[in-house]
Amino acid sequence: MYNSLTEFIQRLEDAGELRRIAYPADPNLEITEIADRVMKAGGPALLFEKPKGYDFPLLINAFGSERRMAMALGAERLDDLAAEIADLTKPDIPQGLGAKIAMGLKYARLAKYLTKQGKGTAPCQEVVMEPPRLSALPVLTCWPLDGGPFITLPLVFTHDPNTGKRNVGMYRMQVFDDVTTGMHWQLHKVGMEHMVDSGAKPIQVAVCLGGDPAYTYSATAPLPKEIDEMLFAGFLRKQAVEMVKCKTIDVSVPRDVDFVIEGYVDPAERRIEGPFGDHTGFYTPAEPFPVFHVTAITHRKDPVYPATIVGPPPMEDAWLGKATERLFLPLLKTQVPEIVDMNLPVAAAFHNLAIVSIRKRYPGHARKVMHALWGLGQMMFTKIIIVVDADVDVQNPTEVLWKATGNIDPSRDLEIAMGPVDQLDHASVYACYGGHVGIDATAKWASEGFTREWPPEIEMDPGVKAKVDAIWGRLGI
Repeated sequence: MYNSLTEFIQRLEDAGELRRIAYPADPNLEITEIADRVMKAGGPALLFEKPKGYDFPLLINAFGSERRMAMALGAERLDDLAAEIADLTKPDIPQGLGAKIAMGLKYARLAKYLTKQGKGTAPCQEVVMEPPRLSALPVLTCWPLDGGPFITLPLVFTHDPNTGKRNVGMYRMQVFDDVTTGMHWQLHKVGMEHMVDSGAKPIQVAVCLGGDPAYTYSATAPLPKEIDEMLFAGFLRKQAVEMVKCKTIDVSVPRDVDFVIEGYVDPAERRIEGPFGDHTGFYTPAEPFPVFHVTAITHRKDPVYPATIVGPPPMEDAWLGKATERLFLPLLKTQVPEIVDMNLPVAAAFHNLAIVSIRKRYPGHARKVMHALWGLGQMMFTKIIIVVDADVDVQNPTEVLWKATGNIDPSRDLEIAMGPVDQLDHASVYACYGGHVGIDATAKWASEGFTREWPPEIEMDPGVKAKVDAIWGRLGI
């Protein structure tokens, strides 16, 4: 766990993963160009100590490598966290009293990660900005055709108006003026659901920036609606998240974040938001979206403004996406247990392509898996699913292309379906609704109508390989 974003920054610096930038770079396009070059080169996190015209330092690319992503979540490797999640999600039925006690203890430990109200003065409320001014924050204008500056790493807290259940999502926010922004609640997002369910009544919203990086990751995670993002953050940081009530609204937020922007959204109000250079690598068009009205801004005495940029991959969000791929694979396997591994390629903006290996057991098994995935949460947005056999390394693009393209007959192995697509998808026939394709690249069986002989893969004789291993040092190669 980290007690502040500054503590995480220090950890990055100590590990040689951060560069301080004294040059007063301009948040209007210039910081994007600098950060984009660093991201494309696999470079370090950047702390702009004095952005041009602003007093608050700006952090970007903090999640921009596998190592930094693991450090953000307090782990040596992402696979270590994945193994812990896999242990929690094992569906084994305990046999005997000892096993039942062990299982009870395993799940009981999650209770200590439930949020709790903190005591004393909250760091995030050390300074109350009077009057609230979004123009005081070094908000980035990322790309030349963007509709304006956008807050790009907001943690947006809302509550279900019927049940009171909390949701924390990440939705871009275009700054219109000092006290209003857009709220990019897409059709399928929980924030939009909360607003619609509130009827005509304005919905209270708190927006947090910074704090323990586990908060930021949790806001991006595709959690089931039943799981509280702050409980998940507590699990990741191995300590419950301490909350504090906002000053002007009845919403609680983590007490150690850097900035809190309080306000409300009126369901009856829309305003044109965008364009925005998005993670697809294309601009999403200007469209009407809800409007967020600011009622207060509080912050630490020494806050850091966290930001990111998205655009043509690879970018910093590649590693947020890869963390999700690895951490949520165990949960996916509880629903589709025949899955061996999955790759959501960065270049395909994650939701455009999924490569999945399975243990094939019966005719049509690959097609069953495709439809199962399209029925699971945000996997419903996946435009292309390629299913391969268990022996294919889905993390090796060369092997996937070799075996997948070699194994398919397009007249037989394509599964075309219609369904929901991401609202950011510019290519679908309709907004939010379009086509999906599944490719069955598994070896075909006679029971699937394949009457020819399926050829074996080319492999050298093991004895010859062993002999060449033994003489390799004498060959001078």
